[in-house]
Amino acid sequence: MRLFNALLLAGTLLATTAQAGTPIGYPLPLHIGGRVATVSADPAQGYVHQWPGTYFEARFKGKEISLRLNDQTNILNVYVDGQKVQTVNRPGEGDIVLGPFADTEHTIRIEKLTESASSSAQFTGLFVADANNVRPAPLPSPRRIEFIGDSYTVGYGNTSSTRTCTGDQVWATTNTQAAFGPVTAKHFKADYRVNAISGRGIVRNYNGGEGLPLPQAYAYTVTPDIKDTSESWNPQVVVIGLGTNDFTTPLHGGEVWTTRDELHSDYEQTYVAFVQSLRAQYPGAYFILMATDQANGEIQSEVKKVLTALRASGESRIDFLPMNGLSFGGCNWHPTTADDTQVANSLIGFLEARPEIWDNK
Repeated sequence: MRLFNALLLAGTLLATTAQAGTPIGYPLPLHIGGRVATVSADPAQGYVHQWPGTYFEARFKGKEISLRLNDQTNILNVYVDGQKVQTVNRPGEGDIVLGPFADTEHTIRIEKLTESASSSAQFTGLFVADANNVRPAPLPSPRRIEFIGDSYTVGYGNTSSTRTCTGDQVWATTNTQAAFGPVTAKHFKADYRVNAISGRGIVRNYNGGEGLPLPQAYAYTVTPDIKDTSESWNPQVVVIGLGTNDFTTPLHGGEVWTTRDELHSDYEQTYVAFVQSLRAQYPGAYFILMATDQANGEIQSEVKKVLTALRASGESRIDFLPMNGLSFGGCNWHPTTADDTQVANSLIGFLEARPEIWDNK
């Protein structure tokens, strides 16, 4: 196991040699946001994760805490008592010993920034050397919101200062925590999940590309190996933004749809069925369907047809919000963080005008 060294804003990160599998103290109970799977029955082995926007929180007392990771893929921000103390970039396998802090009680939060749709990573856990310094995990928020979508929901290249980006630049400038979903959730102090994959659609991926469309990928905690069996997550709000990849490129020979009308019909039927399946999972949730004004209005037109069909079937706790007037100044003409703020403000205004939604009313 590799040892990491880095600098805190005020103070040095101290570390001692650790070997893979060597106990490094007492594991802290965690509050987790996002979809994860346990590595084993032993809590010291931690969790595997793949979806964007995942975060981990814990509480501890004392001057020092160890963070153990096995992550070749992601950028993570580490916060202690609400202040960012470190950014970890593709750390690999090893321990990061954070400190020194005041010898008091602290809250630590680790946020995943990047997208890793093609690979998973392991968050092994947070550890303290003294069992007396273990504290209960932070309590879950009574408010819960889920975001389902594509690269716009991921925050693909949203911190980039240019539209022209290499693949590495897209990865480095993607910050899901600055995308409209987490920004909205944090405004309401809500727990959140981001179930989004760049390039995926309802039935058709970008330019007819390969990969499971989002409704099929949604079934997995880690694709294609671990199906989601969790029943504890029950959001009051579900925000869906899917259709950009279905409609922003022309159909090609060899695709299953020979006409745009066939694509429209498949999209509408599959989207309706997807929302109905989500309704079965989350009987009290309020659904918000979102779409940009791209593709000459085709995306919004199709999403509104889905909305109409769902309402005609008896669905009442559902609405549509447009994502109009965005600059698309991020990588490869994606939304910027300013665009994300604009979309978040729209969602915040909608939800603040309907506070009863948080009570499933």
